[in-house]
Amino acid sequence: MASTKNALKDVSVNVDESMGRRQNSRAAQLSPVSSAKDVGRRPLRTFGEVEVACIIPDPEQPRTEVDSEEIERFARSIRAHGQLHPIRVRWDDNVQKWVIISGERRWRATVAAGLPTIDCFFVDKDLSESELREQQLVENLLRSDLKPLEEAKAYQALMELNSWNGKQLAMAINVTTSRISRSLALLDLPEEIQQQVDTGTLPKSSAYEISKLGNADQQNKLASQAASGKLSHSQTVRRIKQRRGKKAAKPRSGIHQVFLSERGLKVTVTAATKVNYHEVELALTEALDEVRHRIRNNIKLL
Repeated sequence: MASTKNALKDVSVNVDESMGRRQNSRAAQLSPVSSAKDVGRRPLRTFGEVEVACIIPDPEQPRTEVDSEEIERFARSIRAHGQLHPIRVRWDDNVQKWVIISGERRWRATVAAGLPTIDCFFVDKDLSESELREQQLVENLLRSDLKPLEEAKAYQALMELNSWNGKQLAMAINVTTSRISRSLALLDLPEEIQQQVDTGTLPKSSAYEISKLGNADQQNKLASQAASGKLSHSQTVRRIKQRRGKKAAKPRSGIHQVFLSERGLKVTVTAATKVNYHEVELALTEALDEVRHRIRNNIKLL
């Protein structure tokens, strides 16, 4: 009798389903013990694939210029290996599209590669303009090819948005205050000198020193000589001190650090006063800028 009831029950369920009526959901039976590869994995609502046509760049992105040759190289890599990292996007009700928070180069390369979709992380929470700019700036600062003027303008925009001073901005994005002050000084230079910095013909370290002169004519003259290779960075600094009526400081007790390379070269850092390693890093970065500048201008090593 029991087996007959069970058979009728199964038939009843099948009849109900054939009529479009289901008494309860018939979930798939799962194994009580999951596969090792599935432990810790969960479906994510914040991750998915979107058509590239449904995504637009952020017009307020700190990086304003994109190298077309670099994008084409990136596109070839994506065609060969696929998209290795998703981009981050947010929804904009005004334009009814996803707006890129980070990953614009990946999106451009995906479009150039002719792929119809791109993997995305969706940021659902509302971000203030300040939070957006801060996230974009921090990501761009991790890249070595962010142009000095783009960096300076991004600093300036964040300071204006939050009514921050340089020290507050430095704490917020974890950079040194000297980096911010030196960067912002570039915005006070004449436009012609800013263009030389932007194109890489004038090292930003030399441009910062030139910004200390109050006379635009003197600034342009020194910038022209430094950009053409007639003046090295150290010579530029000496000229500026002379014009400002300052004598070179006599060596005093401070630090003397020697860094050895695997090829036997020594890099020595000295300072008249005590400094920390962040300041040493900044000095070495400026020295590297000067070396690259001399290489570009075919200046022979004496």
